[in-house]
Amino acid sequence: MNVLLVQPLAPKTYWGFQYAVGIVGKAAPHPPLGLATLAALLPKHWELRIADLNVASLGEADWRWADAALVTGMLVHKESMHEVIQRARRCGVRTVAGGPAVSSRPDEFADADHVFVGEAEGRLDALVTALESGAGPHLLSPADDKKPDLASTLPPRFDLLDRSRYTSMSVQSSRGCPFQCEFCDIIELYGRNPRVKSPAQMLRELDALYELGWRGSIFVVDDNFIGNRRETAKLLPEIARWQSEHGRPFELYTEASVDLASLPALVDSMVEAGFTTVFLGIETPSVESLKHTHKLQNLKLPLQESVLRLTRAGLEVYAGFIVGFDTDGDHIFEAQRTFIAGLPIAAAMIGLLTALPSTALWRRLEREGRLRSDATGDQFGRPNFEPVLDERALLEGYRDLLGDIYQPEAFYARCERLVREVGRGRPRRFSLDALPVLFRVLVGMGLLSPRRFLFWRLFFKAARRPHTFARAMSIAVQGEHLIRYTREDVLPRIDRALAELAAERVRRAPAAAEARA
Repeated sequence: MNVLLVQPLAPKTYWGFQYAVGIVGKAAPHPPLGLATLAALLPKHWELRIADLNVASLGEADWRWADAALVTGMLVHKESMHEVIQRARRCGVRTVAGGPAVSSRPDEFADADHVFVGEAEGRLDALVTALESGAGPHLLSPADDKKPDLASTLPPRFDLLDRSRYTSMSVQSSRGCPFQCEFCDIIELYGRNPRVKSPAQMLRELDALYELGWRGSIFVVDDNFIGNRRETAKLLPEIARWQSEHGRPFELYTEASVDLASLPALVDSMVEAGFTTVFLGIETPSVESLKHTHKLQNLKLPLQESVLRLTRAGLEVYAGFIVGFDTDGDHIFEAQRTFIAGLPIAAAMIGLLTALPSTALWRRLEREGRLRSDATGDQFGRPNFEPVLDERALLEGYRDLLGDIYQPEAFYARCERLVREVGRGRPRRFSLDALPVLFRVLVGMGLLSPRRFLFWRLFFKAARRPHTFARAMSIAVQGEHLIRYTREDVLPRIDRALAELAAERVRRAPAAAEARA
C-alpha cells in the first residue's frame, strides 16, 4: 500500500518565521515530527512518503501514486486539512484525519473517510485494517482515556524528511504537563501525568539524526520539558555525555514552565547538555491574572528574576504573553509593554486570550453564556468569547502594544540587552557550513534590509562578546519576520477586527436604544 503522510500548509504565524527562513536559504523552521513518528508505527511493508506542504506542493503524480492519505494538524491547519481531504477524494484516495485539531473537534472532519482521535502508539490496528480492507468505521477512537506509554516508541522516520529544507530538526522526550492553566488544551489532550521516553530512546533518536548527517539545531518539542523533573534530571547527563562523545554536534532548545528558574541544578544540566534557548509561558506580569488562570507555577519567583536567572545561566529566553484575561483592565497594556521592554526577551509572542475547545476556560465560558464561536487558532481577530474588558479597548490596546513591542528600535534594544546579559553556556560548535549562512545573513540583513543600521549596530556589539555572536545573528534574522509579520499581517487584521466591531455596534444601536426606552 502506498501512503502519503501530509503536513498541511500553515498560515503565516509568529512561529512560522515565513519572512525569515528564506534569508538563510530554508523553506520552513521545523519538520512534521508527528508524521515522522507515525511513519515509524505503520506497517513495514507499506510504502510511505512524507509530504510537507510548507516545503513543496503535491502534484498529480503524487496523488496517482497514493492509495491513502493521512493528514494531521492543529487548529491553525484546519482549512488546509480540509483542502487536502477534498483533493484526495477527487483523486479517489482514501483519507484519514488525525492530530490535535481532530482530537479536539472530530465532528468537524466528517469529510474524511476515517477520523482518528487521540495518540497513535499502540492504537493503529483498526486503522491499518480499515485502510487495507477499504472499509471500516468512520470514527477510530480509543476505547478508554488511558494515554499510551512512550517506553516502546520507535525513533521517528527522519529518513523520510527532506532535512535540507529546514532550519532545525525536532525530537520529543515527553508528553503532557502537570499544571492546570485554565486556557491550556495540552493537559486535556495529553494529560497531567507527563509520560516520558527513556534516555536510551532519546539517544537512539540523536544517533539517527547524527547518522543521517544532521548537524545544528534540534527543537525538543515537549509541552513542558521539565514536567517530570525526576526523569528530566536522569536524561540530561546522558545527553551531555552523548554530545561530548560526538563533538557537540547539536544545539537544543525547548519549552518549559517558568519555575525552571527555581531549579538551578536542572538549569545547569540543560546548559551542559547543549540547550541554548527555552520558551516560557510567562503570559502576564499581573499576579491577579496568573492566579485567576491557575498559573501558580509562575509565582515561585518574581518573573523578572526568573528571566534573568535563566539568561545569565546561558539560556536565551523566548516568551509567550496573553492579554484579555477577565482580571485585565486598561492598565494591562502599559504593564506588559514596560515589563517586556525591561527584559532581554527579543522574541515576545503576544496573543489575545482564546478559549480553545475542551479546556477549563471553554467550559467556564460556556456555563457563563459568553462563548461566541469555535476557536480557529487566530489570535489576531476578535476574541471568541465576550471579554470583561470593553472589546474595543481590548483590541486597540492590543494593537498598540504589538506595534510598540515590534517597532524596530524597540526590538533591537531588547536584542542588545540580550547580548549584554546572556551567559556563556557551553561553547557552540564552529562549522565551515555556517559560513554560507552567515554570508546570506550579511547580505539579507546588512545590505537589503531597511533595518540594516540597527543590524550592524547589533553585529558590532555582539562581536565584542563572541559567545553571543551566533545568537545575535539568529535573533536578528528572526526579528525580520517578527517585525514584518506584525506590520504587514497582524496589525491590519486587528484593524479589520476593529472595523467589524464598529459596524456591528452601529447595527445594534437602534435595538439597544429601543431596549433602553
